[in-house]
Amino acid sequence: MNKQSQLAQNERDYLSQHFGLCEYDGTRSVGSVRALDLLDMEMCSDYLDRLTVILQSPSRMVTASQFFKRYAFLTTAPLLYAMTVYNKGLNLSARNCILGSSLGHSWLEHVSLADSDAAMPEASERHVWRNTVMQALFAENLGKLVAVMSRAANVPKPILWENVAVRIFSLYEKRIGLTGEQQEQSRARADFQYVIHQAPGVLFGEKQNPLSRFYVEPTCSSVSNTPMRVRKTCCFYYEVTSDKEYCTNCPKL
Repeated sequence: MNKQSQLAQNERDYLSQHFGLCEYDGTRSVGSVRALDLLDMEMCSDYLDRLTVILQSPSRMVTASQFFKRYAFLTTAPLLYAMTVYNKGLNLSARNCILGSSLGHSWLEHVSLADSDAAMPEASERHVWRNTVMQALFAENLGKLVAVMSRAANVPKPILWENVAVRIFSLYEKRIGLTGEQQEQSRARADFQYVIHQAPGVLFGEKQNPLSRFYVEPTCSSVSNTPMRVRKTCCFYYEVTSDKEYCTNCPKL
């Protein structure tokens, strides 16, 4: 059985400062939206159209891709960091997430949790606990949103899933487990391997793990001597930059 817990104040501060995860204060700011609302086709389409104007995007498809890059970071990063580093599970299902921004800040600054309680696993049941934590994030949030936005914006699902995958790759390869204690490093290797390669599709709301196909070892390319993992799909970032700037790992380069 899982043990109910709370994030320590320093843990809350870290997740807020580095990943934009906040505790919901009961008020709704202008521009805030419940993640659950975006699972409605009409409301999702309206939201993307408003965001298209803000981003000066050329199409709803491009807008959906840019949104998903940001939303994937705001959800996967704090949840997986807490899961691996703190060994605490948060509820990032769509029902528990509110998207928001502060006046004068970016169009999507943070995600707030209506219920910020955490759950810790019994040592012998961590695998089951990890599945529960992941299923709420992916199958009950990101997976459903991928399906809705794919239809609403006519954007291929692999683009949206790769936007999720690259955020997870970066989190585990550049932040988690690099300088922590041996136990944290061990959990980081095991959790990363599981999320990317071993977790079944049902945890993502898919028939197969949608992240596995995007993992390849970083290599040098014709445009860079620094090893990098070139994307398999283009996220269309260059479509919303004034100077048509491409991502360094863009397949179009």
